Amino acid sequence: MDRPIESETTKIVENSYRATILAFLNEWSIFAERNGVDLTKVIKAIKMRPTHSNIIFPGPGIGGYCLPKDGGLGYWAYRHILGFEDGDSVFKVTPMAIDINDTRSLHVAELTRDALRNMGKYIAGTEVLLCGASYRQDVGDTRYSGSEMVVRKLTEMGAEIRVHDPYVDHWYEFENQDTYPEPGHSWSRFFRSQDDLINLRIRKKLPEALKGVEALVLAVPHQDYLNLDPEDIVRWAGNPIAVIDCFGILSDDTIKQYFRLGCEVKALGRGHIQKIKKEVRSSTG
Repeated sequence: MDRPIESETTKIVENSYRATILAFLNEWSIFAERNGVDLTKVIKAIKMRPTHSNIIFPGPGIGGYCLPKDGGLGYWAYRHILGFEDGDSVFKVTPMAIDINDTRSLHVAELTRDALRNMGKYIAGTEVLLCGASYRQDVGDTRYSGSEMVVRKLTEMGAEIRVHDPYVDHWYEFENQDTYPEPGHSWSRFFRSQDDLINLRIRKKLPEALKGVEALVLAVPHQDYLNLDPEDIVRWAGNPIAVIDCFGILSDDTIKQYFRLGCEVKALGRGHIQKIKKEVRSSTG
């Protein structure tokens, strides 16, 4: 690029573009859930077209360091560095995308509540295991992880949270929530009943972490979670559980197996699961 402002704008536009694609797909994810459509299959079909190969399934958040803040940085710089006063009329799509991506993970908590309700259970007091603390698969980086919002919302709803992640040893955002990023500015300020989360620790042995849980949230598609056997999961938990898939991790056959074992399954963007449930229930009759 010829000038620093062009280089910086390139970076900001690229990350804002990717964040906007994810926010755009949020509404179609909700559409899919309510209309019996599997959005993961839709996206795979769209990606066959080379010009659309970069379409991405929206998980519970778009963490990391760049995507969540770059659009906001562009908007802020336009007003406070470059001095333009019409920021609100110029920047409409990008701030909206940021808001959507910041709050999408709250829907995971709702799905968890609904799955438990279908099993005749309440979210309050329920042991929930969240698998995946990092912001993306097969890394140990928890910055701006969508999983953090899932934990905070489930905790506010009264759930007892456990966390497993093979790549994360300490979840900094929780252990230091009283001081990070500075006193009073943790995400904890947006939720109730957050004080005890400072003691949240990452578990490393999945069978032990599952013991006695009533719900499992597959929040990140780590390699370790892609081929879990439902029979092992139910055996380790000690009873049928609610399973919430946030990233299209579960195949249709795996979902069927969970239903046959007496579990309940919910997922972001995968409305066809209700059809699978009816098929299994009618065949076991």
